[in-house]
Amino acid sequence: MSIVNPELPGAVVLDLYAGSGALGLEALSRGAERAEFVDVSTAAINAIAANGQALGAVDRMRIHRGDALRFVQKLPEGAFDVAFADPPYGLGMAPKIAAHWLRVPFARILGVEHDQHEMMPEGGDTRTYGGTAITIFRVDHEARG
Repeated sequence: MSIVNPELPGAVVLDLYAGSGALGLEALSRGAERAEFVDVSTAAINAIAANGQALGAVDRMRIHRGDALRFVQKLPEGAFDVAFADPPYGLGMAPKIAAHWLRVPFARILGVEHDQHEMMPEGGDTRTYGGTAITIFRVDHEARG
């Protein structure tokens, strides 16, 4: 989160494969204007709603139940300022989300958490933390080449 912290004040944030909603809720706590959450699990949707209620953030949230990849495939370029994706490991979803973003950058910044051994498309900045890696894609980096 600290990598994108300067981008969060006033941002519109997307939390894909949201789980408990921790990434989007943290972004709200760091000054994001609003956050949208996407997860396919009913339990996750309920957790996001409960966590948002507990933090007093419900008025700045929108929750979508559905497949995250299908959700982003409907988004236009620039729909969000910052997007986070934390897909389940081992299913190939992280590179699919990143590849779609490279075709249609639906956020200025996309951060994807993935297994360190998962091959991501070129163009991102990857940082490894134990067995986990986070790859950050930025529109400004893509525009440069």
